[in-house]
Amino acid sequence: MDDQARLLVIDTATEALSVALFQHGVLIGHFHEIAGRGHAEKLIPIIAALPDGGKASEIWVDSGPGSFTGIRVGLAAARALSYAWGARLRTYSSLALLAAMARQEQRVSATISIALTGGHGELFWQEFDPATLAPLAAPASVPIAELAHSTAAPVIHGTGAGALVAARGHGEARLLHPRADAATLMPIERIGEETTPLYGRGADALPLASAQKHLA
Repeated sequence: MDDQARLLVIDTATEALSVALFQHGVLIGHFHEIAGRGHAEKLIPIIAALPDGGKASEIWVDSGPGSFTGIRVGLAAARALSYAWGARLRTYSSLALLAAMARQEQRVSATISIALTGGHGELFWQEFDPATLAPLAAPASVPIAELAHSTAAPVIHGTGAGALVAARGHGEARLLHPRADAATLMPIERIGEETTPLYGRGADALPLASAQKHLA
């Protein structure tokens, strides 16, 4: 088993439960479903079912924004496996992954606008340069009604795209859920070392505005 050339990706920050195993950059095992709930119970058995139990020398995990519980589940599993295997642990933003997926799937040449379902009538929102996938501004958690009045982007990608387009009454919504098997589409500079969860909102959360340096 050559786990020194393997990368395990874990993404449980949203309704999607997604894991992928790469060897020398080639996908050798993956699982993806829109689970909604039950991430904590399902994640470790799913990883164990990957080739060689998913063992890898490097682990990437989605640190948010997204579901409070989902983010915690993914980070806890990644930290435990990193410790057990002596693997390097790195993180990425759910918004950055969706931007990479949008560029790959839709071949977009305009600004990539990502809306991810949040809580309490808000959406996690960020826009990206289509050429470099660099964020054009800090991510934000914004009420849907407010965002509907402030953005004129003709195409919105992500799990919150439909809600935003419906609130505006115009534009095109393209539903995307984060997929672990698409993680290598992100530029390597979008993969960070900071393992602080980016919940996005809430009294005990790291404010997204102050987390810009981790996502940039």
